Amino acid sequence: MNQDNNQEMFPLVDEEGNITGAATRGECHSGSKLLHPVVHLHVFNPQGELYLQKRPAWKDIQPGRWDTSVGGHVDLGESVEIALRREAHEELGISGFTPQFLKKYVFESARERELVFSYRTVYDGAILPSDELDSGRFWSLDEIRANVGKGIFTPNFEEEVSWIVSSD
Repeated sequence: MNQDNNQEMFPLVDEEGNITGAATRGECHSGSKLLHPVVHLHVFNPQGELYLQKRPAWKDIQPGRWDTSVGGHVDLGESVEIALRREAHEELGISGFTPQFLKKYVFESARERELVFSYRTVYDGAILPSDELDSGRFWSLDEIRANVGKGIFTPNFEEEVSWIVSSD
């Protein structure tokens, strides 16, 4: 069974993204509210549909819910841009895309606090989901809107979805 590495080191940041320290994944996801950076990439196809990934049951945060196309932590010593491209390649096997910055914001849940750097791209190549994901597929924007608030999406995706679709 796959599982997250609770000893993986993450940078701690202030709300502007300046590094203030470091902590393990386990510490960051323990309810400590240690602010750590993450990247989100929303991958649209040329038809305007948005690819969503289904989080596997073994994930420590939001298992089994549909989420952003790509989402991952910025590793200690890594830039946001490098993390975005690494996560896109690791999770979906994509490269050679042009990211468009959307927004930076703080997301807080009962277990964690993240500084989210959100991007979008239009991608027309093959998508090859890794075993980090349960599954994935393209959704129409109408299908996404119809399912908001029904408990199938992650809370942070639902927070982003209004301005993701309005920027399309």
